[in-house]
Amino acid sequence: MPLRKPGLALALLLAAQADAHAGFTQAEADAGRADYAHYCADCHHGSLRGSAHGAPLAGPAFAEKWSGKPAGELAGFIRSQMSTTVPAGSPDSLYLGLVAHILHVNGAAPGTETLTASTAMDVSAGHATVAHTAAAPATPATATDAGAKGDGKRAWAGASGIAEAAKSAGKWVNRETPPLSPVTESMLQNPPDGSWLSWRRTLDGHGYSPLAQVNRGNVGKLRLAWAMTMHEGSNQATPLVHEGVMFLTHPNNQIQAIDAATGDLIWEYAYSFPPDARTLGGPTRNIALYGNRLFLATYDAAIVAIDIHTGKEVWRTQKADYTQGYTHTAGPLIAGGVVVSGINGCERFKKGGCFITGHDPETGKELWRTSTIALPGDPNNKSWGKVPPELRGGADNWIAGSYDPALGLFYVGTSQAKPWVAASRGMNPRDAALYTNSTLALDPKTGKMRWFYQHIPGETLDMETGFERVLADVDGEQVLLTVGKDGILWKLDRRNGKFLGLAETIYQNLYKKVDHVKGRVTYRDDILDAKIGDSVAACPSIYGGHNWQATSYYPGTQSLIIPLQQLCMEFIGRKVDMVEGGGGYGGESKMLPMPGTNGDYGRLSSWDVKTLKQRWTHTQHAMFLTGVLSTGGGLAFVGDLDRYFKAFDAETGKELWKTRLGAPLHGYPITYSVNGKQYIAVPTGMGVFKLMTAQQIPDVYQPSGGNELYVFEVGE
Repeated sequence: MPLRKPGLALALLLAAQADAHAGFTQAEADAGRADYAHYCADCHHGSLRGSAHGAPLAGPAFAEKWSGKPAGELAGFIRSQMSTTVPAGSPDSLYLGLVAHILHVNGAAPGTETLTASTAMDVSAGHATVAHTAAAPATPATATDAGAKGDGKRAWAGASGIAEAAKSAGKWVNRETPPLSPVTESMLQNPPDGSWLSWRRTLDGHGYSPLAQVNRGNVGKLRLAWAMTMHEGSNQATPLVHEGVMFLTHPNNQIQAIDAATGDLIWEYAYSFPPDARTLGGPTRNIALYGNRLFLATYDAAIVAIDIHTGKEVWRTQKADYTQGYTHTAGPLIAGGVVVSGINGCERFKKGGCFITGHDPETGKELWRTSTIALPGDPNNKSWGKVPPELRGGADNWIAGSYDPALGLFYVGTSQAKPWVAASRGMNPRDAALYTNSTLALDPKTGKMRWFYQHIPGETLDMETGFERVLADVDGEQVLLTVGKDGILWKLDRRNGKFLGLAETIYQNLYKKVDHVKGRVTYRDDILDAKIGDSVAACPSIYGGHNWQATSYYPGTQSLIIPLQQLCMEFIGRKVDMVEGGGGYGGESKMLPMPGTNGDYGRLSSWDVKTLKQRWTHTQHAMFLTGVLSTGGGLAFVGDLDRYFKAFDAETGKELWKTRLGAPLHGYPITYSVNGKQYIAVPTGMGVFKLMTAQQIPDVYQPSGGNELYVFEVGE
């Protein structure tokens, strides 16, 4: 439910003279709460505090925008902006219920009169800054307690509860996996060919498998082997496979162990979390595997260890307080025998800000904690200008890192400073705001920062460079590669962070200067001087360029295959509450087509990492919404918005095969083998990108839901 710039036609207008005594009922607020959880919470957060994809619906910014306006006007604005999530034929009562819930959370008390389009109510009535106190979604009606007897019989008060109860019915009993070898550090560093043991298979982040049974010659014979329905939510999963057992992460912090050859379920684990701890639809991009345990970073800012044989929780360690906004979207990586993970939620101001931690895999004990914000006592403290430590936001970790065991270094990217626009955070883009938008190299045993490289100092348009770090050895050089939202491909010496080169992989007009010698970018003057409320037009958009859809390093040509979005934007910085507990993203954006792309929003490009020259590129109407998988069979697999899973020749970019699935592809495809047979697996579903894709590409059917894992094999 994205609330962006007002000005669209309102579907509900004041129909009569306002009634000064009108209000809303508790029943309306309860119904609105349930609808909000279903349609709105993914983008505006369960607490109404907002996110990168939805404006806050509580607090000073919301009050300033809507104070004094009638509730019917807000309901109309919600209707005009919610076509991507709420069915088009939904009644007015649904939108008014949403308003009632918003008012209730902001502190207004329910009464006896029903909310109508002509209700005169200050939207900021009873205003209170609500950070993390929204109630959980209403519990669906089920069988009466009196009817739930030991004989298995149930009594029903009526028909309304039966369908809801059926959704959760089931008597599955967990089993144990076959005996599995403990996963060692050497296995993670050099995994068996048929395994996928870490997020991008290898700790260097390649997203490449040497398996070659599926190749250019027979890829056209791929057929479905099995499929598994997945839980609802933003589905950006990376399955792991070890000795024929798949560990599949679902939205809502759930994991299943599955027979990777047949699709038979072995066990499932469901972590219990507070509903308002989930953000952006609840993506969990990866889990980690080490020893006999899986490691999950939870929505409520904890780390848990799970027994790989039984699915039982072994230990749980709380990293931070989720009620302060802390959460996870990415999982841990095992580096030097340590469970290393970052954290999200630092758009909200808090003492300490964001950080990276190392945990003991045996006990869950926190071994170290390293701040990703330069605080007092840090030599780069002054890079934040006059902003006090408790108001320094950003430097989150949205994506897991990489590890070089020979150098003993863990590499991770940090996101931009927050709020997005420098003026909104009381700064100037000339203030570097370290260690935001940087590559950090840490000792995983101690957490000590060995070096850092900041890609965009003082970033001010949500152009983060916090995505995957790919480690490659090219003609004797030990390089690190990464691509940000601006589409710039960076090449660093991973031993010391020395700049080696860059390439612009997509059209951009953000910078008046890109220094290819010194590795520095300089914003246009109008961007540098933008104030709160100023509109800035720029390419690419806040969706990239590049985003969470990971690249793949194809060693056959020493190339990085990069999924990109061809979009531009208009961007406006907004005022945020500059107090501890305040903050937020503070930005509004409108997406625009990229000039010269002729309606092609998706781009897949291969770049030679030695020369930093493009080898090939493929453009198409639908955006690519998965990471890239490359293989020893000379193939590059990727999925798109139009429900196609495609295989390209990794050397030439020629499309060799495609099949259409039930929903847009989403997440990270992998490949593995069991008993000598190679399989290709890919998730489907949709996340918050739909807010953008439904507006920009309405001619492509984008169903709601459809979370599934599809697994393919070569037919006879």
